[in-house]
Formats: sequence, C-alpha cells, structure tokens
Amino acid sequence: MNSLEDIVAAAKAKPMRIVLSEGEDPRIAEGAVRANSDGIAKPVLIGSRAIVEQRLSDAGGDPSDFEIIDPRAYDQHSAYAEAFFELRQHKGVDADQASAAMRDPLQLAAMMVRVGDGDGTIGGAVHTTADTVRAAFQIIGRAEGIRTVSSFFLMFLDPQTSPGKSVLMFADCALIVEPSADELAQIAMSCAKSMPAFTGSDPRIAMLSFSTLGSAKHERADKVRAATDIARETMPDLIIDGEIQFDAAFVPSVAKSKAPNSPLGGDANVFVFPNLESGNIGYKIAQRIGGARAIGPILQGLAHPANDLSRGCSADDVYHLIALTGVQAAAL
Repeated sequence: MNSLEDIVAAAKAKPMRIVLSEGEDPRIAEGAVRANSDGIAKPVLIGSRAIVEQRLSDAGGDPSDFEIIDPRAYDQHSAYAEAFFELRQHKGVDADQASAAMRDPLQLAAMMVRVGDGDGTIGGAVHTTADTVRAAFQIIGRAEGIRTVSSFFLMFLDPQTSPGKSVLMFADCALIVEPSADELAQIAMSCAKSMPAFTGSDPRIAMLSFSTLGSAKHERADKVRAATDIARETMPDLIIDGEIQFDAAFVPSVAKSKAPNSPLGGDANVFVFPNLESGNIGYKIAQRIGGARAIGPILQGLAHPANDLSRGCSADDVYHLIALTGVQAAAL
C-alpha cells in the first residue's frame, strides 16, 4: 500500500465501525458521508441528533443511513456509565462522575470502542490533542505488552521531489516530548509493527540524530545509540540503525560515504526522531516545503485504535483518517 488510494482500497475490503466523537462538525459529517458512500467504513456520529442530521444533509448524505448517538439521551448510557465507574473508581471516580463522563462525546466514543461497540474512534477536529489522547489513554488503555504509547505520521511523498520513494513513517511527532532511550526503542518497535500493517512494506528504521554512527560525541547521540541497541536486542531480525543523520538514512549516495556499513543503505522508510521538537518540525518541513502529504498523528500502542485530527483539518483529512483507522482496526 504505497498510496492513499491503496489504503482506501484496503479499508473498503473490510469496512469497520468507526466512532466519530465530533459529529456536529461539518468537516466530520462531510468525511463520514463520503466514507459511507464509498463503503470504506460504517461511521457512527456522536452529537446532538438535530445538528448531526442537518450536517449530514448539508453534506449530501441521508441521515437515516447513519447511526447517530446523542450523548444527552441514549439507551446505553447506564451500561457505559457503570463500565466507566468500574474502570476508574480506583482513581476516586464516583457514580455521578461516571454518569457525567458518559455524556462527554470523547469519553463516550472511547468507551464504545473499549466495550466492542466500535472498532476505532477519531477526534481532534474540535478538541485538543491533549483531551483526545487523555480519553483514549484512560478508557481504551494500552495494548498488552506495550509500555509506551506513541504516534506517527504517514508521509506520502511527491514523486517529483522524491523519485522511487512513495511513503515514509515519521515518529513520534505528537506525544512524547523528550523520550528516554527505552521509550525511543519502544517507539521504533511499535513502528516496526505499524509500517507493514499500513503499507505492506518491511520496516527499515533510522534512529535519527545530528550524528552518524559516532561522528559526533554528545549525550543526546549516546541516547539514540542506546535506544538502537535496545531495539536490536529485543527484535534481532529488525533492520535498524542509529544514531544516524537523515541524509545518510535516506540518500543512498550519502549513505555510501557516511555510513557504508549501515544495513539501511540509504533506503530507510521509518524515521524515529530523537524528541518531539525535532519530529514536529521535521514532518512540517517535509509537508510544507517537500510537498509530502502528511496523514496523522496516528496513535500506536493502544488496545484499540483511537486517532487524532488537527483542528485545522479538512473533510478530506477526515475521510482518509477514517480509512487509516479502519485498516488499523482490521489489523488487530
């Protein structure tokens, strides 16, 4: 799957039930109408029934084709509230607080996914990343064996600026501000599973730094090197190298001079940034100057998919994230 069209086709092959927590937003409704029409998912929209129905109609859809859940009044409220109470009572949550939580669209969407009434959820067009991710962490929780939940962007490259290369993965660009060596290793190993699930390509992971294999001496480079060692020890068959500079990991001719013995050979397709600052800057430069199409952030390491939109997203972004979330859910 080297293009968005490939991912849409994969989603269409196995349409999943995707819960959209911000159904009152026109972009969400438009993306849902298109996703439903194309058969890539079975969208469930949360919001005021009257508003959501109007938004769907405005987007050219038939509201009767969609499941709409009004958080102010719906049949499953008591069951979800009880489930939330059981989950969070050890944190001091009482029954009244649990009931109120299940009126909140983000938390309601996450609970639907947790109990199996949805295969994945999407938020963030209206709410902040912090709010969206918090609901996912608290309710859906981490997958078994995962210590670090992280995120990535799929970067679909412009063939004119990057001939011969189609899609890359950039991580972590949204969640962990200053990851430790162990957290960097966890990010890399999660990407090793996510890359084939989304693209069908074997992961070739570059642990990025300002240094290439000892060319500079600094504790920050040491941390990346240590992370690489942890990932190698845990997954010995993984193609991974670091610390390494971006050009040495991406350009074969540069790799020959800077890292001639690297297993990447200038053909990495997964790039793990040393911190959130560099990751966030890096993906935006690739997007705005390099012409790459950035889709994400997509969360990895959760028990079930829960993904975050930008508040500046378009209906097209919503559509494609619905497809990606469906593919992610189908791979579990």
